Amino acid sequence: MTIRRLPEHLINRIAAGEVVERPASVVKELAENAIDAGARRIEITLRQSGKALIIIQDDGDGMERDELALALERHATSKLPDDDLFDIHSFGFRGEALPSIASVSRMVVTSLARGASQAWSLAVDCGRLGVPVPASLPHHGTRIEVRDLFCATPARLKFLRSDGTEYGAIMEVVERLALAWPQVAFTLNEDGRRPWRVEACADSDSAPGSLARLRAVLGESIGESALSVNAERGSLRLEGTISLPTANQATARHQYLFVNGRPLRDRSLLGTVRAGYGDLIPHGRFPMVALFLDVPPREVDVNVHPAKTEVRFRDTEAVRSLIVGGLRARLAQESHRTSGHLSTEALSAFQPSFQAPSPHIGGGARYASSYAGRGYAGMGDARPGAALAQGSLALAMQAAEPLPGDFPAPVEQAQNWDETGPLGIPRAQLHRAYIVAETPDGMILVDQHAAHERLLHERLKAAIQNGALASQGLLTPEVVELDIRAAEALSAHLPELTSWGFEVERFGDAAVLVRAIPALLQGRIEIAALLRDLAEEILEHGEGFAVREGIEHRCATIACHGAIRAGTRLNLAQMDALLRDMEQTPHSGQCNHGRPTHITLCLADIEKLFERR
Repeated sequence: MTIRRLPEHLINRIAAGEVVERPASVVKELAENAIDAGARRIEITLRQSGKALIIIQDDGDGMERDELALALERHATSKLPDDDLFDIHSFGFRGEALPSIASVSRMVVTSLARGASQAWSLAVDCGRLGVPVPASLPHHGTRIEVRDLFCATPARLKFLRSDGTEYGAIMEVVERLALAWPQVAFTLNEDGRRPWRVEACADSDSAPGSLARLRAVLGESIGESALSVNAERGSLRLEGTISLPTANQATARHQYLFVNGRPLRDRSLLGTVRAGYGDLIPHGRFPMVALFLDVPPREVDVNVHPAKTEVRFRDTEAVRSLIVGGLRARLAQESHRTSGHLSTEALSAFQPSFQAPSPHIGGGARYASSYAGRGYAGMGDARPGAALAQGSLALAMQAAEPLPGDFPAPVEQAQNWDETGPLGIPRAQLHRAYIVAETPDGMILVDQHAAHERLLHERLKAAIQNGALASQGLLTPEVVELDIRAAEALSAHLPELTSWGFEVERFGDAAVLVRAIPALLQGRIEIAALLRDLAEEILEHGEGFAVREGIEHRCATIACHGAIRAGTRLNLAQMDALLRDMEQTPHSGQCNHGRPTHITLCLADIEKLFERR
């Protein structure tokens, strides 16, 4: 066997295989370089979603003639002034990005240094370097053209997706950078698509994750459910914006995490965000978050992943504790709120396509003829307010549950709003499932099962936190078979398991012996399934996993089974008691599955439906 040194162009192409996975990788590397160069405006132009052409032009510091060729050599950088790999304040240093991209494409770099009078251009054809020649640019900065990506490695082209998919990946990269750098303006152009752009935010809105930039990137709807987060612990700082639990989505696409301004896709951090929301989010749903973590550079390793999408912290538990604690504290401050879009959706449900009232409902034939005479019989002439007046609301009132005769009628209820809470005075029960409450400026609809479920769950959690979780010994100890990794994970958490009412010991290499469990769970859970789930969650989340989270999840299930069901008739006293308990209970805005417990309808919006405004 003969050992030899590979040619430089082949080394660069191998490095490109790690750095340049798709056109979005090129956009990410070049845009990050532009930001590190002090750019305040970045323009990105594409053809065939970056497969045929990528142009990135910035107004950063630019480069002199001699620096052009040097920038295309491996491990040449301006980002390590002290040669200290553990004191990186930029997007980080890898050393292969620019030469690697140039080795698998046809690249032209044109740059005008700040304060210089002459721009210079340098062409690279699949790794073959040309010589700098004079050029022109309208302002200082750098323009990089990347044509025919993967022309030197055509097999890689077969692994690219459709143009739409590749464009979506580029769009996601630009969105993440735009969120992290509100002071930078971004423009994205492609033939046949409408240009996407966000302008630089004013100084007052230039903090990372500012609501102004969030609205520009994600749309105005984010503002209805946005909560600002600001927390510190030692030298660590967390800030950004999160959504209310009820404003959740089917995917984690709108979960943006940044460490020292660097966009990440770190599974452990995403799991920590999930732990911060806990039981407030239903399984399979995801909140919207844009969180920015500031960590001293020496406390984080930013070069542990080829694409720089993951990092390693010196103190992982401190980071997890900051994120979980910061999110839970902020959510607790708004624990009675539900997302504003729910009210909008509820009101829109009262706006069906117009239909003439049925003759079987209160003089419908007479009203139908009068509406037809006024030109409202057709679909195109629908009037939401008129439809509501004779349609949805009438049916809703017919469905209202008659009030029990042995309780005061609603009109005899106290009308002094100072005597009640923000959830108002109960007026009726609909379909033995929903409570209608009146407030000074509108009405509230309450899901009785969801609300009671949350009340029970919070009581169980309080009992756990107060040390009221007694242990119950098993008549016959149970052996739970696991794999070796799962058994090791549980063994490492035996003291924590004991503190929560378990008595567990190692039983061979791949099993544990359970002698006692929390009395609260006795007869309500399958022991083997519970411990297997706990082991899997420990392996998934690592050292930061808290057994408490697993126990609280089981408490949520118990509360769901113990809550009053839809179909249970409540009298006014019971309804009022439920509303008052909700006002005193944390997180009563959503049930244990993350669904809203109540929806507020403002009187002003209701009056608009009836065209009173």
